[in-house]
Amino acid sequence: MAEKGLKKATLQLEGMSCASCAQTIEKALNKAKGVKQAQVNFAAEKAYVEFDPAEVDEEKLAEVVRSTGYDVKDEREKITLKIGGMTCASCSAAVEKSLNKAEGVYTASVNIATEKGTVEYDPTVITRQDFNQIVANAGYEVIGVEGDESTEAEEDNDLKKVKEAKRKMWGTWAFTIPIIIWMIPDMVFGIAWPNQMIYDLGMVILAIPPLFLFGRKTFVTAYRAVSHGGANMDVLIAIGTGAAFITGPAVFFTPIANYAGVAGMIMAFHLTGRYIEETAKGRASQAIKKLLELGAKTATVIVDGEEKEIPIEDVQPGDVMLIRPGEKIPTDGEIIEGKTTVDESMATGESMPVERTVEDEVIGATVNQNGLIKVKATRVGKDTFLSQVIKMVEEAQGTKVPIQEFADRITGIFVPAVLIIAAATFILWLVFPEELRSVGIWAQSFLPWVNPHLGVFTLAIFATIAVLVIACPCALGLATPTALMVGSGIGAENGVLIRKGEAIQTMKDVHTIVFDKTGTITKGKPEVTDLVTANGTSEEELLQLAASVEAGSEHPLGVAIVNGAKDRDLQIKEIEDFGAVTGKGVTAKIDGKEVLVGSRRLMEEAGIDTAGQESEMVRLEEEAKTAMLVASKDKLLGIVAVADALKEDSVNAIRELHKLGLQSAMITGDNERTAKAIAREVGIDHVVAEVLPDGKVDEIMKLQDKFGIIAMVGDGINDAPALTQANVGIAIGTGTDIAIESSDITLVRGDLSAVITAVKLSRATFRKIKQNLFWAFIYNSVAIPFAILGLLHPVIAEISMATSSISVVTNANLLRRVDVQPSYESK
Repeated sequence: MAEKGLKKATLQLEGMSCASCAQTIEKALNKAKGVKQAQVNFAAEKAYVEFDPAEVDEEKLAEVVRSTGYDVKDEREKITLKIGGMTCASCSAAVEKSLNKAEGVYTASVNIATEKGTVEYDPTVITRQDFNQIVANAGYEVIGVEGDESTEAEEDNDLKKVKEAKRKMWGTWAFTIPIIIWMIPDMVFGIAWPNQMIYDLGMVILAIPPLFLFGRKTFVTAYRAVSHGGANMDVLIAIGTGAAFITGPAVFFTPIANYAGVAGMIMAFHLTGRYIEETAKGRASQAIKKLLELGAKTATVIVDGEEKEIPIEDVQPGDVMLIRPGEKIPTDGEIIEGKTTVDESMATGESMPVERTVEDEVIGATVNQNGLIKVKATRVGKDTFLSQVIKMVEEAQGTKVPIQEFADRITGIFVPAVLIIAAATFILWLVFPEELRSVGIWAQSFLPWVNPHLGVFTLAIFATIAVLVIACPCALGLATPTALMVGSGIGAENGVLIRKGEAIQTMKDVHTIVFDKTGTITKGKPEVTDLVTANGTSEEELLQLAASVEAGSEHPLGVAIVNGAKDRDLQIKEIEDFGAVTGKGVTAKIDGKEVLVGSRRLMEEAGIDTAGQESEMVRLEEEAKTAMLVASKDKLLGIVAVADALKEDSVNAIRELHKLGLQSAMITGDNERTAKAIAREVGIDHVVAEVLPDGKVDEIMKLQDKFGIIAMVGDGINDAPALTQANVGIAIGTGTDIAIESSDITLVRGDLSAVITAVKLSRATFRKIKQNLFWAFIYNSVAIPFAILGLLHPVIAEISMATSSISVVTNANLLRRVDVQPSYESK
C-alpha cells in the first residue's frame, strides 16, 4: 500500500531489448524528483512507480522514460461520469479530490454546473466499476456514463430535476407564506397573535414541512457529506436551519427568541435559489441540447430499388439515403446522385447556403434546400460530425481554466472554514457581548431587523445562523464552469469548437497569430498561371514533362500542375525512379532521361545553371506566384508558375486582427520574395519563408522567444507538431473530420472570419469568468463580517446567498448578448 499522500502508477514500456534497458529506465525514474520508489520489470515491460503527486505526475514520469531513449505506451482512456447528489462546489471538489487520489487516474475534473466528471485513466489499473465505488465512498453516486444512454433520457433527467426543484420550492412556500403573514404583527407591533404560546407553537408546526419534508434532501446530503469526512453547502444550511428550528421548542423551556419560523423562511429561499439555479444552469447548457435536437430522427433509404423509412439508429455506412428538398440530411455522407444547395449554418455558423454536387461531402443534420439527392452514408452514430461536436463541447466543459485553480483551492476548504468562523462567532458573542452589542445599537437606526436589546444567547445564535447561511461556495464553484458552458456552446453554434478551457485564458495574452499560408490564407487550390520556356522547349512539352513528374507527388502545387496539363489535354507520361526531395522538389525518369522539377536549391545541387531565368523568376515571385524550375539532361527547360488565390476574407480578417491589438505572421515553404509579396497583399506583419515541413516547430519556438505567447492557425494534420508547440493551436477542420487532437480550438469553416470569432469569444468568455470570480470573492469577503457583527437577519443572509449564486449563472448567460462576429461580412 502506498504511503499517505503517495500514488502508484504502472507504465507500459516500449523499446526495451534487454535487462540493461530496464536498469537504465529504473535508474532514471528513481533519480526523478518526487519518485519514492521505481521498479522496472523487463519481462512484463512495465515500470511500477510510487511517487508524490504534488511533485510529479504520470506525464512527467513518461517524459523521464522517453529521455532515456525508450517510450511509454499511452494506455489512457477518457470517461465522462454523470454524478448524482452534488449540490454545491464543495461537493464537486470532494468528488474531484477522491478521483484524483485514485491509482491509475491521470487527471479528474468535476464540473458542478454540468454535474459531470471527466476522468483520464489507465484501464489496465482502474476500471469503470472502481469509479462507482470511489464516488460512492465520497458520499455521492455515479448515475451514468456519457454516451451509454440515449439523448432523450438525459434531457428527461434534466427536465425532471427542474420540475422536482419547482415542486419543492412551491411546497415550501405554501407553509412559509403563512409564517411570514403570522410574523408581521409580532415584527411590526410586537404582538404575538392570538397569544405567545400559540404563536410559538404555530411557528414550530409550520416550519416542520419546509425543513423536513421539502428540505429533507438538504439534511440527507449534509449527513452523507459529514459521514464521509467532508462538508458542503448543505451542511451549512442544515446546521443553520437546524439551530434556528431548535429555538422553537426551546422557547418553552428557556428565555430565548423563537427562530423556528425563520428556519422555514431560510429553507424556502434556499430551495427557491436551487430552483432558479437549476433553470439558469439549464439555459447555460442549452447549446448542447440545441445540437442534440438538430439530428434527424428517421432516414429514407433505398433497399432493392424501393424507398424505406427507418430510424436513424438503424442507418449503416454504405446505405443509400434519399433526401428531398427541405429535409434534413440524416447522417454524414457523400452525394452519389443529384445537385443541391445545403444550409450548413448549424455546423459552420454561416447563413449562406452552399452548393453541393456528386462526390461532395455533406454533414448530417444540415438541411437540403432545393434538390433531390442520393447520399451514401459514410459515418453514423458516434462517428458523425454532430456527435463529434457534442463530444468536443462536453469535453471542453469538463476542462478547467487555470484561473479556476485558486478558486478550487478556496472551495475545498471553504465550508470547514465557515464552520470554524461560525463557532468563533458564537463564542465571541458570549465572551464580548457588550462590545458587539454596541455595533448593533449604532446600526439599529437604519437596519430595522437589528435588535441589540435581545438576550446575549439569542444574539449569539442570531449571528451564528447568519454566518452559516450567508457563506456561499456555490458562487465560487459556478463562476468558471457556467461561463465555460455558455462560451463553448456559443462557439459550437458559430463553427468554433473550443477543445480545452485553458485556451480561453491563454488567448487573452496572445501577442501574435501565426498562419500557415496554404489553405489558411490562400484557398489551398493553386492553378498554373505562367509557362516560361527556355532552350527551345515548347509550352506543351514543358508542362507535359513537369506534370508527368509531379503525377507521383501529392503536394498541392504538384496536383495543380497535373490538373493544368489535363485541362490542356496533355498526356501524362509513364515515369520511373520517382523521388521527392523534401522542401526542394521532385525528380523522376521519363523515357530513360532524368527530369527535375523544383526550386533553385534543387537545381544548384544538380549543377544546373539557372542564371538565365533569374529575372523571370524574380518577376513571378514578386507577383506572389510560386515559380518552379524544370530541367533535364543538365539543362534548364523553363519555368512553371503556380499561384494559390487568396481566400475572399483574408485581407479583412488580418485587418480586423490588427484592430483587436494582435500581430500577424505567416509561415510558408515559399521563397522569401514570393512570401513577402503575399504578405504585402494581405497585410501580414511578419514573414517566415522557406521553411521545410519539419522546421515549422523550430520556427514557432523562435517566434515564441521573440514575441511571447503565440497562437497558430493551420492544417490539423500537416501542421500538427507546430499546432502543439504553439501556446494555442487553432486547426481548420477538413469536411466532417474535426476530431483534431493537436488543436486547442478547431474551426469548422475554413474562412478566417472564424479566427476572429474565436478571438472575440475567448476574450468575452474569460472576461465573464473574471467578473464572476471577482463578484464571488467580494461577496464572501463583505457578507461574512457583516453576519459576524449581527447586522444581517438570517433570512436576508439566505436571500443574499441565493442571489449571489444566481447572479453568477445569470452573468454567464449574458455572454449570449456579446457580438463575436467579425465586423465585416464574410463570404
